[in-house]
Amino acid sequence: MRLVHAFAGLACLALAAVAYAQSTAIPAPDAAPVQAAPLTEAPAHWGDAKAGQAKAAICAACHGLDGNAMQQNAPRLAGMPERYIADQLHLFKSGQRTSGLAAVMAPFAGILSAQDMRNVGAWYAGQKSGAGIADDSVIASGPNKGMKFYEVGERLFRGGDAARGLPACMACHGATGAGNPGPAYPSLHGQDAAYVTRRLEEYRTGTTSYANPAHFALMASVAKTLTDEEIHSLASYVQGLHARTAQ
Repeated sequence: MRLVHAFAGLACLALAAVAYAQSTAIPAPDAAPVQAAPLTEAPAHWGDAKAGQAKAAICAACHGLDGNAMQQNAPRLAGMPERYIADQLHLFKSGQRTSGLAAVMAPFAGILSAQDMRNVGAWYAGQKSGAGIADDSVIASGPNKGMKFYEVGERLFRGGDAARGLPACMACHGATGAGNPGPAYPSLHGQDAAYVTRRLEEYRTGTTSYANPAHFALMASVAKTLTDEEIHSLASYVQGLHARTAQ
């Protein structure tokens, strides 16, 4: 009988110990909250030119090692504002820019992050643009007869045309065609004439698939009344336009 009481006492002690442990145990922490990944890419900061140089190596075949393209209809990128290049790469990657050589550009732009685009832009922005030669042959007939061919474009670039409400090109792109990095207006000096001609003709159509067409609409309003001769002359003029250097 005493043995039975002993076992019963031990059982009570065991139950009491379990009850005490349950009352003093520290509960396990809840699982950490789920971190939701953003659906859009983080905004890029100002570009790193050194990192951009490495990324831009693949661009050299068309745009040259330093952005001075040797291939006709491929734009010079040397001296372009960083933001402008990044914006254009985004348009190629997102499929918004589809004209010209967009089919060639899209695969290259597609592998770049937003930061890569700023880095590539920073690299080209720091390069010095060269220049081509403007056509100085004399126009034989038409409203501009007797003028040198590039002078028609020079007149529009520097003074616009008040009768048509056309502002001077240099109002946005600068007197030397160096562009404006703030609103991301591109540099024009030394730009390939065939490329400039094609872009002006695209603006003249007035149609675009850009999600934000503000800049396109601005250029379309300028180009819509330009004649073929004026477009070709403007292209020739900016091809021969040299950037000024500090004295």
